[in-house]
Amino acid sequence: MAEQGLLVLFGSQTGTAQDTAERVGREAQRRHLRCRVQALDSCDLANLIHEPLVVFVCATTGQGDPPDNMKMFWRFLFRKSLPASSLCQLDYAVLGLGDSSYPKFNFIAKKLHKRLLQLGGNPLLPVALGDDQHDLGPDAVVDPWLVALWEKILALYPLPPGLEIISPDVRLPPKYTLHYLPEDSPEPEGALLQPAAPRGAPCELQPFPARMVSNQRLTAPAHFQDVRLIEFDIAGSGITFSAGDVVMIQPQNCPEDVQQFCQLLRLEPHRRFVLEPTQPGTSLPPLLPQPCTIQYLVTHYLDISCVPRRSFFELLASFSTNELEREKLQEFSSAQGQEELYSYCNRPRRTTLEVLWDFPHSTCAIPADYLLDLIPRIRPRAFSIASSLLAHPERMQILVAVVRYKTRLSKPRRGLCSTWLASLNPEQGDVRVPLWVKKGGMKFPADAATPVIMIGPGTGVAPFRAAIQERVALGRRGNCLFFGCRHQSKDFYCQTEWEELVTKGFLTLFTAFSRDQEEKVYVQHRIRENGKLLWELLSSENAHIYLAG
Repeated sequence: MAEQGLLVLFGSQTGTAQDTAERVGREAQRRHLRCRVQALDSCDLANLIHEPLVVFVCATTGQGDPPDNMKMFWRFLFRKSLPASSLCQLDYAVLGLGDSSYPKFNFIAKKLHKRLLQLGGNPLLPVALGDDQHDLGPDAVVDPWLVALWEKILALYPLPPGLEIISPDVRLPPKYTLHYLPEDSPEPEGALLQPAAPRGAPCELQPFPARMVSNQRLTAPAHFQDVRLIEFDIAGSGITFSAGDVVMIQPQNCPEDVQQFCQLLRLEPHRRFVLEPTQPGTSLPPLLPQPCTIQYLVTHYLDISCVPRRSFFELLASFSTNELEREKLQEFSSAQGQEELYSYCNRPRRTTLEVLWDFPHSTCAIPADYLLDLIPRIRPRAFSIASSLLAHPERMQILVAVVRYKTRLSKPRRGLCSTWLASLNPEQGDVRVPLWVKKGGMKFPADAATPVIMIGPGTGVAPFRAAIQERVALGRRGNCLFFGCRHQSKDFYCQTEWEELVTKGFLTLFTAFSRDQEEKVYVQHRIRENGKLLWELLSSENAHIYLAG
């Protein structure tokens, strides 16, 4: 065991399961256990049979689906050819994170636990089912389950004589140390921000820097919502996609936020540094060049606009030199303080940068070495592709509603990616956006004779625009679209395009403009009014129905 240590594997979509897995890793460190924390898909599955002790932390996404970073593991684990005794030497525990308002609550954790049992694994504890809907969030289940887990693990692998559990008051070393380069050291050949020439299909670790061709506002200037149709040039990228696929975009922080962050933490934006892992075997963060500038790190990597998690407050408290601030931070990171943390942070959607403003004494005491432990990386955002390569070769279009809403905080909340995309102006120079494509969940019928009924209110119409363009290019009729928005004159996206297709006989269009008359009218009213036609298409012509929001 001393040789192997503990392996913590996570499947995480939004970062919560990864955050929890890293917490298990920190608690293992405090118990002097060698511990590796990895995404399930980056683990060498063939070696799983040699692991003595594994903790799995898994989220469930969508309708009971595994997160993207455990899909390969999932397929491997359910291979029928795996012998029933494959994992007979494995002690394991499964921690699930889910939301009980969904019918398939924690489906992945339950199914994983069952499958590991079938393969001969030995569970240390019953599967834990964390629930987002609980007043205290998943921690209501996670906290007591971890206490029980460490009791079991320490009974199996007691602490070596003379060693104590490291107290929570003692700060653990950072994951990386940040070494500043002398200010007069020569710049590396080629600029820092130049993307590497793509090898193979673009992916998360190697996005394609697509040139933005146009950024057009589709809603009326006076309309409350800003919706954009954005086009990218993907020539030479090797990217292919079909209707229903999704583009992943890697956003960045706005210059004002980056400047504020550097001022608050007294960081010099243009200082260059290299990162060094503190523990052997820890890989360097992907997508960060070496050497790197502080400006690049804060702009492209640190998610300073996300709502911080409990672990953020715990670590920030350990730096605090101000008693009042430290007490508040400790309260926010305690089990008892979770309701108060929720109303301070989650309910008003307070960002990491705003929290740092609220705790100025603690913030200016943050050592640069701990930046990557304290603040998670910026996650990519997914958008339905709204065009077809058959209609627009070497181009890709997306429909983006710019996220902006009010909470009790005076400053409106803004979506990081949509605000960044809307701010880009391709007419003022070469604008590049890092992106790659993922298969979507929608498959359109291969049979040309099958009619398609599409229900896409608002920007939900994006994948159907791709499907309609694709089907029209192939000469397929039988396209029926229900579209809804507030006002015909203000937010009827792609109106002329739809009307042309109706005239040419390629499209049957039903519209619902909810605010253009006294009584509100939505797509469901139009569906009910046209029930006879829909039933005819479904019962006699085997039509497929698609719905996107």
